[in-house]
Amino acid sequence: MATSGPDRATVRGLLELTRPGNAVAAGVLTFTGAFVAAGVGSDPIAVVAAVAATVFATAAGNAVNDYFDRDIDRINRPDRPIPRGAVSARGALAFSVALFLGAVVAALALPLLAIAIAVVNLLALVAYTEVFKGLPGVGNAVVAYLTGSTFLFGAAAVARLADPAVLVLFALAALATLTREIVKDVEDVSGDREEGLRTLPIVAGERAALRAGAVVMGVAVVASAVPFLMGTLGIVYLLLVLPADGVMLAAVRASFSTPSVAQRRLKRGMFLAAAAFVAGRAVEIVGIL
Repeated sequence: MATSGPDRATVRGLLELTRPGNAVAAGVLTFTGAFVAAGVGSDPIAVVAAVAATVFATAAGNAVNDYFDRDIDRINRPDRPIPRGAVSARGALAFSVALFLGAVVAALALPLLAIAIAVVNLLALVAYTEVFKGLPGVGNAVVAYLTGSTFLFGAAAVARLADPAVLVLFALAALATLTREIVKDVEDVSGDREEGLRTLPIVAGERAALRAGAVVMGVAVVASAVPFLMGTLGIVYLLLVLPADGVMLAAVRASFSTPSVAQRRLKRGMFLAAAAFVAGRAVEIVGIL
């Protein structure tokens, strides 16, 4: 018997468009921002709404990015759902709109400041590929802000946006992401050049771009010590964030020879750093040290 619904390949393609791992990870970062700012149980409904809005928005941004990138993906990512024919371009666009609407509905349950952050982020997600991506360094900075702002969004959801630890966490995540985005652009330079994009490695040169990324990462590592020096987080945080810093610095060094490996290691180091903030705040709440 024939069915009118989408087939399994299409459903799988739609799921791939969202990059579910990245979407869920973004939700975890939003929860982390709320936890670092206010601990547990401060406003569970707001936290759940913020996490849901982040997951929906990230999934939508990934889907619409694939829609706009469908031509270049035929060169750089031919296995993506649109180039391989699993999902039509029109279907991907409609799916992203539905996901964006889900993000908007979830965000409406949040405080006004959190809604403002959500509006800015949704506009940035929609405009990223068509407006910002081809501008040298600007597209990287937009992605860096969006990643770091997940922590701000979580903190704003529980009305604790000004918490010093969250502000440092935002800065560390944004700077580390900026470095990672530069490394990813070096990895994709062939396809980007053929598509006519003006990314930082194409305009400034690959090694110059990587050196700039290394400087940015150096600033991030210095910033990671601020919560301990200010007394916001204790020795447990410091003991955990230092290895994360080491992972990210080693990844930057590796980026000059193997960018594909380096950008994955940078992502790993970023999550280790976020875990250090969570552990540091948990110790403060429990009062162990």
